[in-house]
This record gives sequence, C-alpha cells and structure tokens, in this order.
Amino acid sequence: MLKPIDTSPEAPWKQRYREPVIWSAAIAAQCPERGLVWTNVSGTMQFHTWHPATGELTQITHTAGGHDTVMELSPDGRWVYFLADRHGNEIGHYSRMPSEGGPVQDITPDGEPYSSFTFSLSREGNRFGFAAARKQGFSCHLVDLGPGDTVGTPRLLYSLKTQLSGAFLSADGSRALVMSSEHSGTNEFSLLAFDALTGRRIGELWDGAGTSLEVERLSPVAGDNRLAAVSNRTGIERVLLWNPDTGYRQDLDLDIPGAQAVHDWSPDGGRLVVRGLANAVQTIYLVDLATRETRKLACPPGVHRLFFTPDGRSLLSLWNDAEHNSRVVELDQHTGRVVRTLIEQGTPPRGRPMMSVSFPSSDGKSIQGWLCRPKGKGPFPTIIETHGGPAAVQLNTFHPGAQAWVEHGFAFLTINYHGSVTFGRDFEQSIWFDLGRRETEDLAAAREFLLQEHVARPDALFLTGWSYGGYLTLMGLGKRPDLWTGGMAGIAISDWAMSWEDSADALRGYEEALFGGTPQQHPDRYRSSSPVTYASSFRAPVLIIQGRNDTRTPRRPIEVFEKRMRELGKDITVHWYDTGHAGSETDTGLGIAFQEMMMKFAEQVLARR
Repeated sequence: MLKPIDTSPEAPWKQRYREPVIWSAAIAAQCPERGLVWTNVSGTMQFHTWHPATGELTQITHTAGGHDTVMELSPDGRWVYFLADRHGNEIGHYSRMPSEGGPVQDITPDGEPYSSFTFSLSREGNRFGFAAARKQGFSCHLVDLGPGDTVGTPRLLYSLKTQLSGAFLSADGSRALVMSSEHSGTNEFSLLAFDALTGRRIGELWDGAGTSLEVERLSPVAGDNRLAAVSNRTGIERVLLWNPDTGYRQDLDLDIPGAQAVHDWSPDGGRLVVRGLANAVQTIYLVDLATRETRKLACPPGVHRLFFTPDGRSLLSLWNDAEHNSRVVELDQHTGRVVRTLIEQGTPPRGRPMMSVSFPSSDGKSIQGWLCRPKGKGPFPTIIETHGGPAAVQLNTFHPGAQAWVEHGFAFLTINYHGSVTFGRDFEQSIWFDLGRRETEDLAAAREFLLQEHVARPDALFLTGWSYGGYLTLMGLGKRPDLWTGGMAGIAISDWAMSWEDSADALRGYEEALFGGTPQQHPDRYRSSSPVTYASSFRAPVLIIQGRNDTRTPRRPIEVFEKRMRELGKDITVHWYDTGHAGSETDTGLGIAFQEMMMKFAEQVLARR
C-alpha cells in the first residue's frame, strides 16, 4: 500500500533534500590556509572560501538559482577561475574573481561567447588553458598569467572540427596536453603534447584505431613533464605514465580490479592514489612509483575525489553513501581510515540502504543496478531510474529522490545500462550510432528481474531519469509501451536532430560523435533514436520537467513533442522552469518541488488505474 505523501515542511524526505551537498572541495597548492568548497548550504549551489584550520565557510557567489559551472582555486589561493555564463546556459567567457569575493574579471574578453567543459591552471599559477566550442569547431587556448594581476591575450594552441579536451598544463606551465579525436572523429582520443610557450607539437600518444586515452593527472613537480593517463586498449581502463619530452611510456600493470582511474598525484611526485571500479563498487589504492608497491586502503565505501593535502601528509576526500549526505574527511594515507571530519553540514533522517543487484539483458550481458526497498513484504509499486550521461556510472551514493520514493511506498531501482562507463570498452561503446535500442532492452530486462524477484507489481512500474535518463524514459515509453504504467522525464531529449540544431556547440560535437556524424549525414540514425518517432505508440501518461534556458537538452524539441503528443490524444504533462540544465541540482527548492510533483503524478496515475 502506498503511504500518503507527506507535504509538510518537516517531512523527512524534504529534510534529506535540504541537507547540504558538497560537490567539490580544494586547498590551494601554495597556500594551505585557503580552500574552496562548492556546496548548497545556502539553499542553492554556491562557492565558498574555506579555512581548513577552522572549518569556516564564507559564501562568495550569490548566483540566482545556484552556480552550476566548475570553479578552480589558483595555487596561491588569491583567485577563483570559472566560466561566466548567463543564467545557467553554460555559454560565456572564462573569468576570475578574488577568492574573498569581489568584482569578476573576464580573462577572455574578446570574441563571441563559447561553450566549454574543460580548463586547467598550471601548479605554479603562470598559465591558464581551456577548450572552447563554437560553430566552426573546437579549439584549445592558453592565457599567460603574469606577476601581480596581469593577464595575457589568449593564444590559439590547437583546433579541430571534432571533439577535443584540454589544455591540461604541466606544473610549471611549460607543457600543454590535449585529448584529440583527430584520428577517430568520435569519443576516442589520442594525446597531443605541445610546448606551451611556442605552440610547437612535441609528441603524440595513440594506441590505435578503436582505442582511447584520457589525461588523469600531470606530475606536480616543476620540470617533471610526465603525466598519468588511462588507456582502454586492453578492453578496460588501465593506468600508464607518459613523458612527452622523451616519448617514454610506462604501463603500470597494477593489480587493481575493474576500471582504473587516478585520483591524485602526491606533491613530491612519488605516489599515486588510484581507484579501481568493478561492478560499480570501488576500491582505493596507494601506489609507490619507485617501488611499485600497491597498497589497498581501508577507505569507507563512498569516498570520492580524493586528493593530497599540500604537504602530502594526509589525504582528503568527499564521502557519502545512500544513508549519509556528503562531507569532507581526512584519511590516514597509510591505512585509508577516517582520521577526522573537516566539514559536516547536518545529519539527514536515516534512510533505507541500497543493495547491488545484477541481471541479464537481452544480449546476455549483465546489467548492474542499485535496489532500495521499503520495509515490509512486496510486491511494491516500483520506480526504475536511468542515470544521465550516457558516459557515466551510478554508484552507491546519497540519493534523496530514491529515499523519497521508498518512504512513499515504492521500490526503487537505478541501473547502469549499456553505455555506462567502467564496465569495459565494448559495453560503453555498444550504444554508439544506435542510441536507445540496447538501453530500452535493459529497461525491459530490469522489469523482468523485478517481477521474478517479487519486488514489483506488474501494473505499477514507472520509468524516470534526468538528461540522458530523461531521454531513455521517453524511449522506453515509446518503444515498449506495453510494459510501463507511466514515466517522469527530466530535462529530456525527444528529437536528436532538432536537439543538435539547438544545442551548445560543445554538445553538438558530442552528439555527432555518438551518432557518427550529423543529422544530414545519418538521418535514419537520428530518427530511429528519437522518442518523437514513436509518439503514436505511447500508452502510459508521461510528465516532462524541462528548463527554458538549457543548451544541453534544448526547449524547442520538447515543445514540438508536446504538440505532437496532444495532436495524437496522448496523456502528457509538461512543466517548465526558467534556468538551465542543472536547475534542480543547484536549487534545493526546485529539487523538492520536482520530487513532490513526480510523486503526486505517479499517485494520480495509479489512482486512475
């Protein structure tokens, strides 16, 4: 039986949403007295200066609806760098502001606005690098940062019609690394190294067709131009070191299970913190680069974004799990155990634990997911969620939305569908050029698993998700209409070709990589992967929540989709909000409002049945 939705201000599920979330934390490399924290303690996601000795946080941004672009603290702790956009549209110019608050300075003032997802600062603070996407393609630029407050004119380093990421800078700013798709034209990258002063290309690392490399960390030691990267040439990500000056490559061949990634490189250059992620469960290791000793750390489940303190004596980490909201903790670097909590902002009402489950999909591949059940005996009305991305992975993390559903009497399953990362190259690339087909089969397989396990009621199964997960919600309802009771799609894509026309340039390039070209080159691929193609097949009611200022999942395709669905007499509700893609994540009030809206929608659908 469903429980009545508690809409009171002090409802436990609302309290969980209000518990502050920490998205990132950092300490200035040259000034350990200064730090930066990205948190929604104020009710919206804003940046705060952090004094590690006292734990004091001071809010320095006051962006309406919350700040949703990444910031980075300068090594001396004086400046905060970020992409200044307009009301969350993720298009603008890179800028900086004093870390104690103050006027914003545009450091790329000339030229049209651009979209960008990658930038970096050299550890010595003398150079800034970034990637920009405009209609003509992608480009990497460098900005020299002189003594005092002087800022140089941006210099073009490298350009490409298809995707790239960078520029990633060495400690002294003398080398710039770029992840380039010039060989593939897709989401597979080689690494290019440049002299950051002259722009001369000095080296390339490529593992051949069908493989990809990714920059993880560059050595923090000035004059040491090595970088740590991962390659998927074995079929799953493995850590390597590369020196572009000499061309020497060292595959570390670490005995670490699952997909590997580098969290941080110690300030003395001697150790790496490496994560292994197998079946969405991570383990953390400390690797001595001189002796190759690999020591597993006894970190609590849920630690992420580990980094060394500037003196290299401790590890700091964000930590959360299904029952605890995020906090910043100090870990013993020898054991990984928690020494103390540095930032903890409240304790949410205790929720239900998440359990890892696996089941076969239609192709025999195993799909992993996280299941949360109400107390009592099932079967229950059930929510199946798909994460955004698609190149992402759902871990056992604090999830107030999942707990809200469970508290209301629903079971909740979130799955790592085909296309999710860390399950191997073949699994991730299996959806390329054919989006939505395999993932829809995964949803059907999840339904069958839940029915076999007597978790779900066959007449009460709903799909939900945000961004790519919202897209899959619409695809599931359209391609397998006989399976679902309803769906709640957030910031979704309904027509890939129209989305390509209206998206920010960086997203347009990503979509071209996923489809193997433009809508003009592959119209059938775009059409068969678009929910609007299956509008006439929809049977279940659908709720869509969409941002008006979103350049990742633009508004026009949803406007056209809603009109088409109404012409066909379909049951569709669309709710609009005014900001961009991250609206419900950066604004606690929106998150609560949207969750209540979805629960009431599901309740009404079940009542009608």
